[in-house]
Amino acid sequence: MEATASRMSVAMPTLRANSSSHESDAARALGKSFVRGRKLAMAAAGGVKNLQELSVRPVALVKAEAMGNLMDGLSAEEEEEEEDDGGLREECGVAGVYGDPEAGRLCYLALHALQHRGQEGAGIVSADNGALKAITGLGLVSEVFNEENLCQLSGASAIGHVRYATAGASVARNVQPFVASYRFGSVGVAHNGNLVNYKEIRSRLEDQGSIFNTSSDTEVVLHLIAQSKADSFILRLVEAMEQLEGAFSLVFITEDKLVAARDPHGFRPLVMGRRKNGAVVFASETCALDLIEATYEREVNHGEIVVVDKDGVSTMCLMPQKQRKACVFEHIYFSLPSSIVFGRSVYESRYEFGRILAEEAPVDCDVVIAVPDSGMVAALGYAGKSKVPFQQGLIRSHYVGRTFIEPSQKIRDFGVKLKLAPVRGVLEGKKVVVVDDSIVRGTTSSKIVRMIKDAGAKEVHMRIASPPIIGSCYYGVDTPSKEKLISYRMSIEETRKYIGADSLAFLPLHRLREMLGEEAPSFCFACFSGSYPVPPRDALQEAEGKERIEAGEEEEDRFARFLNQPERDIKLTNSLDSRSLEAALDVALALNGERDHPPQSREPEPEPEPAGVL
Repeated sequence: MEATASRMSVAMPTLRANSSSHESDAARALGKSFVRGRKLAMAAAGGVKNLQELSVRPVALVKAEAMGNLMDGLSAEEEEEEEDDGGLREECGVAGVYGDPEAGRLCYLALHALQHRGQEGAGIVSADNGALKAITGLGLVSEVFNEENLCQLSGASAIGHVRYATAGASVARNVQPFVASYRFGSVGVAHNGNLVNYKEIRSRLEDQGSIFNTSSDTEVVLHLIAQSKADSFILRLVEAMEQLEGAFSLVFITEDKLVAARDPHGFRPLVMGRRKNGAVVFASETCALDLIEATYEREVNHGEIVVVDKDGVSTMCLMPQKQRKACVFEHIYFSLPSSIVFGRSVYESRYEFGRILAEEAPVDCDVVIAVPDSGMVAALGYAGKSKVPFQQGLIRSHYVGRTFIEPSQKIRDFGVKLKLAPVRGVLEGKKVVVVDDSIVRGTTSSKIVRMIKDAGAKEVHMRIASPPIIGSCYYGVDTPSKEKLISYRMSIEETRKYIGADSLAFLPLHRLREMLGEEAPSFCFACFSGSYPVPPRDALQEAEGKERIEAGEEEEDRFARFLNQPERDIKLTNSLDSRSLEAALDVALALNGERDHPPQSREPEPEPEPAGVL
């Protein structure tokens, strides 16, 4: 605010506060106008042209206009805030092939194997005769690609991407891979992960003149490469990588190269393999290598850049390498059981999770069932350890996507009914143990419990093959804000009552660490512990902003109470602290058109009694 001591002599108008059924909302709206700043304040004032008019018009009418005009502005502002808050996280799958004449089709098959990692969009970029060709679209891999457009993806190198996004709207322009041209040619990129300093980088780039075409955090990588002053693509890439914070497993394609890069902590998986003809393959999981008959060679190391071109494979670790912090949730939920992720079998991990649950939380039961599909292997482990029969008590329709990675709560609620069908013959009259991989919001679990009980189960005991999720993930897993996480808001007993189970137990965090043994320090447990290896900078700034808003709302409430004092002449200067007074003064000066030359102090003109206006 520009208000100075000299402006403090400006007298504010006298208002007569009248009580009515709508006064409180109107007063709060008017309070918002002063606390939130000049722009909304001027909108709130509506037709008021100067201080004199404000002082003589019936205050109820002014406040009514203020409420209508201001709420229009606030609703648009809040919608914009909700849209921003809707997305900082992604969970995706990437693939890349170099040195095979069918590279585009091999990427297509690899994306099929990675479809569980993202179902909103898919794309492939191939390089042929010095040009990049991109085909992207919304939907499943089988919906985006067909024989006709696959024929266009000629060339011996290609990269691909399947996408689920909350970092950016579900629109076609946000579907990767992204392709851009710069001084040295063209480059395509596909990204799995989430950049925690994306907003900071994007703001800086926009200040420097960059124009963004998408709302995805991945696009900043292309801008950083284009703006670099380095002489080669690889050096530009290294310079760009050093500015990124958070989780990124990236594959790039140029006219003559294919490059894979992983963040210094290695949050997200990225593996390397080779086909019999020598073609080099990269993918998020080894299940993609298996499908296209590529042999798994190794992980791309954290902080490593692997370059594949006509001279072969070269590698460099130019980024500062830090302790690996691989996402343990890959083993709990996202990856296929057939994959090797972070050097460990996903199947063996989940089976052991179930065995530990049986040791930690035994219960008298007749049958063990799983919430398919990600709870299946853990349920087998639980049944094996507890010597209780495992049966399929819930049958999943494989024509409906996974609820955890669908974009809206409405779809999630509807999807539970479509996705699972109880088997009454397995459940009726039985004490049932239900094993699931995790509880996030709790809405799905409550519906599953109710469904099983409706099918005749005598008791339902939930066993969760992960610790309670108490923190959001900022490194690439689609978890909501912590306020929406049921384990953040409720104790285990409160959660049990909420979902309606007869008992509830989670995999203890200390037992998870024990199972991982010496490798435990190399895994990230942030969503279970709340301790983040890389500070989520964007999210912290948003949290600070929310705190400021909450503090402002307290001031707004105080101002609203002030304006609602019934049937008393009051002066605005009598009840506001200096911060709100300066804001009010600045608004008043803006309305009066006297920013540079404030008016002399004067007594306000009296307000006439309102004639029939409430």
